[in-house]
This record gives sequence, structure tokens and C-alpha cells, in this order.
Amino acid sequence: MRHRFLPVLLFVVLGTLPLAAQEKSVKPGINKSFRNPDVKQFIERFEREGREIWDQREQTVRELGIKPGMAVADVGAGTGFMTMLFAKAVGKEGTVYAVDIAKNFLKHIEEEAQSQGLTNIKTVLASDTSSNLPANSVDLVFICDTYHHFEYPNKTMASIYKAVKPGGRLVLIDFERVPGKTSDWIMNHVRAGKDVFKQEIESAGFQFVEEKKGIFKSNYFLVFVKPAKG
Repeated sequence: MRHRFLPVLLFVVLGTLPLAAQEKSVKPGINKSFRNPDVKQFIERFEREGREIWDQREQTVRELGIKPGMAVADVGAGTGFMTMLFAKAVGKEGTVYAVDIAKNFLKHIEEEAQSQGLTNIKTVLASDTSSNLPANSVDLVFICDTYHHFEYPNKTMASIYKAVKPGGRLVLIDFERVPGKTSDWIMNHVRAGKDVFKQEIESAGFQFVEEKKGIFKSNYFLVFVKPAKG
């Protein structure tokens, strides 16, 4: 009898393979420089006056409305300057997950946290297809200057959706991409504009809440929520 079920079993197994491999990289090679980054060079690049994200970092934290005891995920943490601010905002009772695909960045964050006496930071090594965050672990996911680096956005967003607690929020900050106004470098580097990214995040299950304006000139600030029964 068991041999009769073998063809059916093979059909089921083989039939699921395309689902697991259905998504191709939307921007092959975009993360090449983050495979083994020189942390010092990226500190000079990321933590400098004139870069909007750096200049408005304090205001960004205020806009996020972070409260003591919250769990926050800094996805694409990079050199960790936002991670450190989040760690101070959530306090000793809170937790900040610093998520990145670069081990060098995570090591730097661990060292910086130790030097600042911050014990509430956990580093998470992400993969190209997953944030690797624990399920139902965070109240807020912060994705800044990072979403356009997601090579497999559908899979990565699925992992992030699982990580956010029902009623939790997701904030996206990324480059405005307006033909004729945006620089050629951004137009070539960032694969799509705000509307496309917004739609992808909504397709993952999040609901759009609002766009905060007046903070950035070259970036946008979108807020989403995971449905309370999601």
C-alpha cells in the first residue's frame, strides 16, 4: 500500500519546490560592499554632518515615540548610531535588536555598547532572505536607508512581519526617487520609489498609517502597523 502513495508524495514534495525558490534577487550585487565592510570607512560615511539621517537622528527618535520597556529592531543597523539612541530610549527594561548582514558591523556595535555601558542590545546576523528576528519579539521595526538593499524583499518582509507583535509598528525611511529631481546616483542605486516600497510592505500584511513630513528633504518617513489580530 505504501508504494501506491509514493507518486503522490513525490508530487507534493516536488510541487512545493518552486514556492521556496520563486523569488529572485531584485538587485543582484547591491550588498557586495557589505559582505566584509571596513567599519572605519563606513563610520566616516554614515556618521557625518550633511547626511540627513545623521543630522536628524535625535528628531527621528522623538518622532518614533519610543517608550521605556519597548522592544525595538534596528534592521540594517550599520555602524549602530541609531541602535545606541534606541537603547537609551527604551531603558534597561527594554531591548534593542541590532540586525545586519555584516558581522563586522555587529561586532562594532557590541564593542560600542560595552564601551557605553549599554546592556540591552542584542545583535542579530540577518541573511539575504530573513531578518532572523524571533517571532512576536518587537514593538517597533526601524528600517532606515536599508529597504532598497533587500535583495529578496518578499521573504525578508515575511520574516519581519512574524517578528512584530500584533499592534506593533514598522517605520520606513528611504530615499525619495523622483525623475528629473533626484540625483542620477540615487536613481541608479535605489531600485524603486516610495509607492512601490509602500505597496510591497502592505503586501506583507502591514497597514499604512501615515507619512511624517517636514523632517527630511531627500528621504521620506512612512509609518505602518501590524493589525492587532495579525
